[in-house]
Amino acid sequence: MGKPKSPVYETMYILRPDLGEERTEQTIEKYRALLNEQGAEQLEIQHRGKRRLAYEINKHRDGIYIQMNYVGPGTCIAVMERSMKMSEEVIRYLTLVQAAPEEVSESEESVEE
Repeated sequence: MGKPKSPVYETMYILRPDLGEERTEQTIEKYRALLNEQGAEQLEIQHRGKRRLAYEINKHRDGIYIQMNYVGPGTCIAVMERSMKMSEEVIRYLTLVQAAPEEVSESEESVEE
C-alpha cells in the first residue's frame, strides 16, 4: 500500500454582510494563504454570495457564504478556526471531513462480501 492520503476537508464560513467587496476578497485571501502555509493542497474556493440566514446571528439577517474544499493535515484546521474565532469579519464557520471515493468503495465492497 502507498502512503496514507490526507483527508479532504470542507470549510464553510459566513462573513458579515456589511463588508465591502474589497474587504471580502481580502478576508478570503487571508484564509487561503493561512491554509497554504499550514500545508493544505488542492484548495478550491467558492464564493457563494450574500444570502439570507435561517436565523439572526449577532444582529445580522444576511451573510456572505464562502466554501473551501482542500486536502491537508488536520492541524491546519485548528489554526484556521482559531483565526476565524477571533475575527470580526466571520460570524459562523464549520469544517467537515469528506469521505474519499476510495474509502467509500472499499467499505461498500466489504458489506457486499
